[in-house]
Amino acid sequence: MAAEDEALAGGMMNAGAVFRRGDLVERPAPRNARALHAHLLALKQHGFDAAPTPVGLTADGREQLTFIPGDVALPPFPDWAMTSSALTSVGRLLRRLHDISAAIPVDTLAQWPQDLADPQGGPLVCHNDVCPDNVVFRDGHAAALIDFDLAAPGRPLWDIAMTARYWAPMVDPESAAALYPKGLDTAARLRILADGYGLPAGDRAELPAVIEQATEVCRAFVARRVADADPGYLQALADRGGWERWDRLQTWLADHRRTFTAALLN
Repeated sequence: MAAEDEALAGGMMNAGAVFRRGDLVERPAPRNARALHAHLLALKQHGFDAAPTPVGLTADGREQLTFIPGDVALPPFPDWAMTSSALTSVGRLLRRLHDISAAIPVDTLAQWPQDLADPQGGPLVCHNDVCPDNVVFRDGHAAALIDFDLAAPGRPLWDIAMTARYWAPMVDPESAAALYPKGLDTAARLRILADGYGLPAGDRAELPAVIEQATEVCRAFVARRVADADPGYLQALADRGGWERWDRLQTWLADHRRTFTAALLN
């Protein structure tokens, strides 16, 4: 790493391998980088200015993207990132992404990653990982999305469910206490996210069940990483209560499905 390079903190998948070099970010390129870059360029051409612009690929398997200035919330998540207005803005930004993505044909020949993809597939490329670490804020409002490595075709509702998992958050209180400020009302925040997005009633009724399905997919994703002896995921699993924690939160989601549905619809 050159002296002028700045290491950027973030998620576990590319930990220690993402650097800012002036106005560019350089990071490991995903296997489907060419298709993903084409999609990101199409988003920009259709007016979505809230995602990095691809610049190119290096000979050693890295990608270069424009750096997006702003604030990114890292765990444990600060109070400013968990306000109702911040949550509303996340919903609005996700809706903008989906509305514009819907106008872009999906490259059906690309090898989109299936790690967190919608098992049903879908009509547009979803982000699939809109966690606090991947949202750039300015003045307390979501301004851009970064890290599209796990983007894949899916239903908009799937992307909303994945986003809700991180932002409501859709985890039991014991699990939430490790990463989130105290006193968050999960059901109320789920409604705020849906309102910010402008989610129609039919999708609201389905959302709690889709969140449970997304949680199962996330658990399987972690299990694969653990089976591959990924040190980051092994450590995170141990630090956060192991598989008992996953059992607890999945039971909690099922037990509170009616509560979440009522909050979304009433």
